[in-house]
Amino acid sequence: MEDIGFQTMLISAGEDVGKIDLKVDGLGAGNSMQIIENSLQTLPGVQAIEIDPELDKISISFKPSMTGPRKFIKAIESAGSENFKALVYPQGKEKETHREDEIKKYRSTFLWSLVFTIPVFLISMVFMYIPVINSQLDTKVVNRLNVGEVLKWMLSTPVQFIIGRRFYTGSYKALRRGSANMDVLIALGTNAAYFYSVYSVLRAAGSPDFEGTDFFETSSMLISIILLGKYLEVMAKGKTSDAIAKLMDLEPETAILLTLDDHGNILNEEEIDSRLIQKNDVIKILPGAKVASDGLVIWGTSHVNESMITGEARPVTKGVDDPVIGGTINENGVLRVKATRVGSDSALSQIVRLIESAQLAKAPVQKFADSISRYFVPLVIILSFSTCLAWFLAGVFHGYPESWIPHSMDSFQLALQFGISAMVIACPCALGLATPTAVMVGTGVGASQGVLIKGGQALESAHKVNCIIFDKTGTLTIGKPVVVKTTLLKSMVLQDFYELIAATEMNSEHPLAKAIVEYAKKIREDEEDPVWPEARAFESITGYGVKATIKNREIIIGNKSLILDQNIAIPVDGELMLAETEAMAQTGILVSIDREVTGILAISDPLKPNAREVISILKSMKVRNIMVTGDNWGTANSIAKEVGIETVIAEAKPEEKAEKVKELQATGFTVAMVGDGVNDSPALVAADVGIAIGAGTDIAIEAADIVLMRSSLEDVITAIDLSRKTFSRIRLNYIWALGYNIIGIPVAAGVLFPGTGLRLPPWAAGAAMAASSVSVVLCSLLLKNYRRPEKLENLNIHGIKIE
Repeated sequence: MEDIGFQTMLISAGEDVGKIDLKVDGLGAGNSMQIIENSLQTLPGVQAIEIDPELDKISISFKPSMTGPRKFIKAIESAGSENFKALVYPQGKEKETHREDEIKKYRSTFLWSLVFTIPVFLISMVFMYIPVINSQLDTKVVNRLNVGEVLKWMLSTPVQFIIGRRFYTGSYKALRRGSANMDVLIALGTNAAYFYSVYSVLRAAGSPDFEGTDFFETSSMLISIILLGKYLEVMAKGKTSDAIAKLMDLEPETAILLTLDDHGNILNEEEIDSRLIQKNDVIKILPGAKVASDGLVIWGTSHVNESMITGEARPVTKGVDDPVIGGTINENGVLRVKATRVGSDSALSQIVRLIESAQLAKAPVQKFADSISRYFVPLVIILSFSTCLAWFLAGVFHGYPESWIPHSMDSFQLALQFGISAMVIACPCALGLATPTAVMVGTGVGASQGVLIKGGQALESAHKVNCIIFDKTGTLTIGKPVVVKTTLLKSMVLQDFYELIAATEMNSEHPLAKAIVEYAKKIREDEEDPVWPEARAFESITGYGVKATIKNREIIIGNKSLILDQNIAIPVDGELMLAETEAMAQTGILVSIDREVTGILAISDPLKPNAREVISILKSMKVRNIMVTGDNWGTANSIAKEVGIETVIAEAKPEEKAEKVKELQATGFTVAMVGDGVNDSPALVAADVGIAIGAGTDIAIEAADIVLMRSSLEDVITAIDLSRKTFSRIRLNYIWALGYNIIGIPVAAGVLFPGTGLRLPPWAAGAAMAASSVSVVLCSLLLKNYRRPEKLENLNIHGIKIE
């Protein structure tokens, strides 16, 4: 990348590798480096050690799952007989981000260019109207060469070759690779102005009869204005990634580490740098403090504000065994949290990586700009040379009146100015910025709204969505089903019945299975943690149910289709009970023991708040809604009727969900799939846009293109609306970028000059080019003012309209 003119820096060496810098006093003394290195290398999980004795710094790469920074500090401080002291390396000014360094570099370069350019501008444009100064500047040095021209030559040379060196470097690298870029256009334009000026000055010095006009102010002002444009552009582009900076700021600086005995009593409390937290540490979270690490609550109850991660404004109650997310805020009670994911494994780090990946990924629409840029620069070069030649020949053959030629110019100088202006104004920078800046802002805004969008491809596809397929359980419904009724069709003790089905279902991860196990625990409330019999020959039949052998009895639990597939007869009263259950929008689960239907469980899973309103809003957005579920037809139809979905597909296997997606795509629909389970993963991958509910399984989240952190159906609308707004902004950016060129190139080439006398000096063309890039970036930044659709703002999280 550096070979073709770009500056690069290493951001990450890999997602599963942790890295920490430690400061060790006296590191360079004697053989201490070897002692410390040998001590660290004995620790499992240490992958690489880099030592900088001048800075007393040790950089260690390691596997967070095997070791951690506190072990490194302990190993260093106990190494040999030396009295080493280690701590986390302080982050000072030398740790400034690459973006800040880039902004400083452009600001410094621009200011230096002003130091030389302002005097050139004053000599060329201002001092000529001040008689006293003008007479001094007009003093002849040699023949027709005067003091003013010598000063302009001296001042513009450092701007052209020292300050403007980056344009030469970029041009050389681009041309060496057989391409042309912005640097080529700038280098050609400024060199044409500079070297013609040098020719004019030398000829004036060598001839008493020649009095030419120089363009030194053109080359120096052009470079200065372009540097100003780049400076403003880099500053504005930096603001597009504010979402990542804000997320990084959520990490607390310190944490309270607890040492507990076997009975959970506190032996020691110690405040440590939060970067020293290791897996399985117990951290104390005080009221008002940030949670220092992802983990599980092992003691205490409180309310935690997770809005900075999930976007959910309502505090969440946390008790023993509840998960907490690093960076969220503990509002009241004291909590003890066992760290489960630290460093790069934490939810915050994963969100940051996802946003970074999304902002780096190209949207397909970017190919449009890339294809234009590939041919644009060569065409501009041809156009500018043609412009210069046409005006020169018109002057030679008296194609226009001599009165058109400005004072102190000849026809060649006029032609040269038109050619340079046409070359400079046509730079395609704005075209290249149109898509990536909008995608960066759009994905950042999405993250702040609890909608994680995995790149430009997802954004582009989402704005075209006109059909959404919803899973039922955990998507349209809350996903926390409960057993509401048990009907035994055979004579059997209820506790014995639930012992058999709980022993079977505890091997399944399905939400319905968990609901059954939880209900079985309540029945055996006399036992705090009941032990279930061993399940043998367990088999999960995805989309249908499970089967196993418990106490030498064959147990089959599932929907009606599974029971019939197993050639087991369903009694008439069982059929009636199923129909009654399904009519109440409940799921009926059949239980077969030794190939006889023994009981039926009615399981209810309430609809999510605002589910009906969300479907209604999607219809108003011209989006078709379909529900595809593995549940039975009766329950599926009842749920669909309740939320307002007309098209229902029930008792569908995972592969059938994916097939339905492909069928709809074949008929011309752009399909989004919304789901949360492993069985939704094939459909999430097959869909044009896979939308995973954030509380769903890791597999579903990995397969999806968009993740809804709040698990709220409202965010489906937010995702689609945001993508539409983002692509509207991209189209507006293209209008800005192409509009500047469509209007600016003819003006710069002198099309309006014959009728109006209007011409665009090269420095003004450079200002217009810089303005086009800045305008595009600022246009993208307006996306930061994004607000959800007004219809959503009229709903609160309880599904009650706000008056």
